[in-house]
Amino acid sequence: MPVNPDYAGREYPPAGPFEVTREQLTAFADAVGATGAAHRDPEVARAMGHADVVAPPTFAVRLAQQCEAQLVQDPDAGIDFSRVVHGQEGFVHHRPIVAGDSLTGTLHVDTMREAGGHGMVATRVELTDADGAAVTTVTSTIVVRGEG
Repeated sequence: MPVNPDYAGREYPPAGPFEVTREQLTAFADAVGATGAAHRDPEVARAMGHADVVAPPTFAVRLAQQCEAQLVQDPDAGIDFSRVVHGQEGFVHHRPIVAGDSLTGTLHVDTMREAGGHGMVATRVELTDADGAAVTTVTSTIVVRGEG
């Protein structure tokens, strides 16, 4: 089944809240090889002007993917996850993510189309804090490989 182009422009209900902990940030930093002390030591992070341990820049993808699951798991969207190849990821940080944040993500389907026998899906997740202020915008493009 090809991807459903009618999903372009769709906005999903907010997902979350996602509670960000020091343990999550340290584990993510370890997983991606981020060695900065501000990812582990609250005193170092505070000395740098952060409220607590700060996330590595790509940590936001962990939350964005939980939001994107709404689209991927929607059978009418036409996304066969077994055929998905990651195309591109981008981040615009409005402020750093820190331990203690409670974040909510809203998924936007920016484009959804067929090209060269493959599905092309571009999404945007807007992460906001408990006050509704912008924290990070995560953009993603996936390719759903065609059957041919």
